[in-house]
Order: sequence, then structure tokens, then C-alpha cells
Amino acid sequence: MQQNPHTHAAQHAPRPTFPGARRRLAGVTAAVAAAVALSTLTGPGAQAADNPYERGPAPTESSIEASRGSYSVADTRVSSLAVTGFGGGTIYYPTSTSDGTFGAVAIAPGFTAYQSSMAWLGPRLASQGFVVFTIDTNTTLDQPASRGRQLLAALDYLTERSSVRSRIDSSRLGVMGHSMGGGGTLEAAKSRPSLQAAIPLTPWNLDKSWPEVSTPTLVVGADGDTIAPVASHAEPFYTGLPSATDRAYLELNNATHFSPNTSNTTIAKYSVSWLKRFIDNDTRYEQFLCPLPGPSLTIEEYRGNCPHGS
Repeated sequence: MQQNPHTHAAQHAPRPTFPGARRRLAGVTAAVAAAVALSTLTGPGAQAADNPYERGPAPTESSIEASRGSYSVADTRVSSLAVTGFGGGTIYYPTSTSDGTFGAVAIAPGFTAYQSSMAWLGPRLASQGFVVFTIDTNTTLDQPASRGRQLLAALDYLTERSSVRSRIDSSRLGVMGHSMGGGGTLEAAKSRPSLQAAIPLTPWNLDKSWPEVSTPTLVVGADGDTIAPVASHAEPFYTGLPSATDRAYLELNNATHFSPNTSNTTIAKYSVSWLKRFIDNDTRYEQFLCPLPGPSLTIEEYRGNCPHGS
């Protein structure tokens, strides 16, 4: 085949240099590389790369309302004789270890009640990707301040001595509780600012103002509560939190003081969203907290701020 003389000449001719063009080419190359990197980050798994604490599939309205999440759950009993500072309890935990460690939550019952009154929350929250410890208190008559100390003792046992301690990230912990256990939840958050989330459920406490609490707190009240009426408990607890604290007030519609003691989709839905957003830093759950939910068949009122930094 005869070679094209123009091509041959072009191959051997000296190449002119254009410094400006080279700089522009280098800039274009860098921009393309950045775009490729960005597209890689925004593709599947990007959120996981940005947030190492993300656990489980992308949430939907149905997934956070479901009675079980994506994780299989096991449980183990902890005898009161094996612990100090609280009355033992039951640990619920995801059986899988392939996703790494999980955040953990301790849950306290109310006045005269036992861990069984909060047992429904154990597998429900654990199956969403948390280690959950429903506890008994030293005595059923313990007051909120004591229940707050016992919640912290339970978290310390969970992260330092329990059989599942290797499954837990001790820097990502939260507390929940019902009635006086809810008052204890606020006490625990006040005492330990490193807690990542607090959810008092129809809480009772003689202390009405909580300016010391910096932990993101979701206060859940009930419109028909005659034991800890929202006007003298849940509402002032919420308004007494600093405005700089991530906070929300959820008042259940057509509910009583004891609504948290049985399976409750609304409590579970917003508890899962709150714990995921603040213990796991998982912004995928922000859609259920912001814009603020409006009144519905199950919600009398919802107040709060959209999560700070969002």
C-alpha cells in the first residue's frame, strides 16, 4: 500500500509548542477526572462512602412503619446478679456482623413497670440496625434521676462487658424510656452530653426545664395522657430544651399514657427515623423528619426544627 505523503510528512515534521494550549488541556483533563470521580461518588454506595455508619437499605415509608426491618435479630437475657447499677434486662441485636458495628440504645420502663412493658421495641429497633437493651430498674419505684443513672450504667455494661460488646460502636449511643423512664432519659442526656439521641416517651419528671441538654431529643406525648399530662410534662420538657439543640415534639392523637407499652407504628416510625438520623448520621431518614410532619389520624401535633446541618 502506498503511504500518504502528507501523513508521512506530518509524522516527521517538528511539532510546534503552545504552552497556553497545554495548560488548557491539562485543566480540561483535570476537570474530566474530577467529573468522573464525582459520578463515581454519586453512584451506588456513595452515601456509604460518605457515611461509614449507614446501615441497611434506603428507607421508605413502608420500611420504617414495618414491624421488622432488614436485619435478623437474636436476643440474650442479662441477669440482675451479673450487673451493677441497674436491674438486668434483655439485649436484642442484629445477627449479621458483615456490616461492622452498630449504634446502641438503652430503654427504661416506667414507674412500677418491668422491661416487658417496653419489649416490643427491642426487636423492632434492632431489626433496623441497632443493638437494643431493654432494662429492668433496681426497684420498680425508682425515681427519674435514678432511672437516668441506671440507663447510663446499662450502656456502660453493654459496651464494656456484655457478650455483644464487639458488635457495638461505643461512640454512638442513645437512650429511651417510658413515663419515669422517659424522665430518666432526659436525666441521662443531661448527665452525658456525648449521647447521640434521646427519646422520652410520655415522660414524667418534676424537673420541667432542660437547658443543659445538647443531645438531639424527640419528646413523645399523648393527647389523652392523664398521668403525665402534656401541658405539665412533655410540652414544657420540649420547650425547656435549648433552641440550639436538635429537638422535636410529637403528640400522639387519640392516645394515652400507656400507648408506648404496646406496639405503636407512629412511635416506631419516628423513633427509627430519629435514631437513624442522629446515632447513624444517616441523612436518608431526614425526609421523614423534615418538612415537619403535619396532623394526621395518629398525630395530634408535631413541633421541632429540621436537623441542624442539613
